[in-house]
Amino acid sequence: MTTVVFSHGKESGPWGSKITTLSNVAKDMGFAVESIDYRDLDCPEDRLERLKETITQKSNDVILVGSSMGGYVSLAAASEVSARGVFLMAPALYMPKYKVQNYPYDGYVSVVHGWNDDVIPIENSMKYAQQQKAQLLLLNDGHRLANSKSVISPFFRNWLEKFQF
Repeated sequence: MTTVVFSHGKESGPWGSKITTLSNVAKDMGFAVESIDYRDLDCPEDRLERLKETITQKSNDVILVGSSMGGYVSLAAASEVSARGVFLMAPALYMPKYKVQNYPYDGYVSVVHGWNDDVIPIENSMKYAQQQKAQLLLLNDGHRLANSKSVISPFFRNWLEKFQF
């Protein structure tokens, strides 16, 4: 069974409203879900190691979903863990103090970002999407995408359909 592994942002938790909403979509579609708790780790590289360790303990396929710093962690790990796909929300890509600045993953990626994000520049997601020819959904929302769950949920469901057997 494929597991959808969620990685939360720097100031969020493993079962915040976006993750809870999207995990319900994944469960409804027959996927197993797991959300990793990173609240004890501030460093993105430490979170990256936790994600890779968690996945190596699994014997099944994984799909990675990440928000903000969790998006960075998910994409940075994707190639190494042979993720089937990566779904990113306001991902912290190309941030100056983050170690990984190249994202070689060539699998199926979708990116969601808010036009009014005041934490992660929208241009970072646009740069990544353009370079990788990734699907990009831009919404009239801020960094937390708090007003867009009703748009993101069906978008995520449609994206996940590509991974059903």
